[in-house]
Amino acid sequence: MKRDDLFSIDFCTLDYECAYLPDKKTRMYYRYIPNATKELASDLIKRGWRRFGHSYFHPICHGCNECKSLRIDVANFKPTKSQRRAIKRNNDTRIYLHTPTLSLEHVELYNKFHKYKEQKSGWRYNEMDLQTYYEEFVVGAHDFGKEILYIKDDKIIGVDLVDILDDGISSIYFYYDPDYERLSLGIYSLLVQIDLAKRLGLRWIYLGYWVNGCASFAYKTAFKPYELLEGFPPLHSEPKWQRSDDDTL
Repeated sequence: MKRDDLFSIDFCTLDYECAYLPDKKTRMYYRYIPNATKELASDLIKRGWRRFGHSYFHPICHGCNECKSLRIDVANFKPTKSQRRAIKRNNDTRIYLHTPTLSLEHVELYNKFHKYKEQKSGWRYNEMDLQTYYEEFVVGAHDFGKEILYIKDDKIIGVDLVDILDDGISSIYFYYDPDYERLSLGIYSLLVQIDLAKRLGLRWIYLGYWVNGCASFAYKTAFKPYELLEGFPPLHSEPKWQRSDDDTL
């Protein structure tokens, strides 16, 4: 199917409280594409869009441009000592890659993770149900969306939702069992993505947005080298990614 033949609906939200910066408002631009192709998804992600379900989106905040799209250069990445320790901690963690699935175990783990983050980091907690999980993480995967399961002690301890695209892997969302926090699963899951990208001959890991001063995103700049994208160029324009050489970010 040609891109021009794909059905889509564009809309934007009203302003609402920003989850990343205090005293800021955010507004999101959405494009609902129920039959998105891998090619179109790749072009959108490369230009700073993100995907949940059938919806692709990016911020259009008035007077603020702090959300910078970040991607890791897989070809030149070298793990740090702490990242190598995360690999060792997970020597007996089993990994499975397949299409996204829905189960009560998934939703219960998602809610357990977010309750923990609410207590530890002040995240806003909204309980996930089966229908919402299905709409955000299962539909829209088509032939490129995947789920990476992390198994230990015969149970799921981590779920990583990704899109495997034309030039890289888009990291959609990761959640884990806080009882296994000692395993550094967040770091380990990104290292698994990088290894998978190398095996598939893909150059980039698209990590979504980095916001200077947002503690929840600080881990992203520990994976070097990386590039940042300014703005959200249209599909007919070539995106201009710039390598960051500032280790203080």
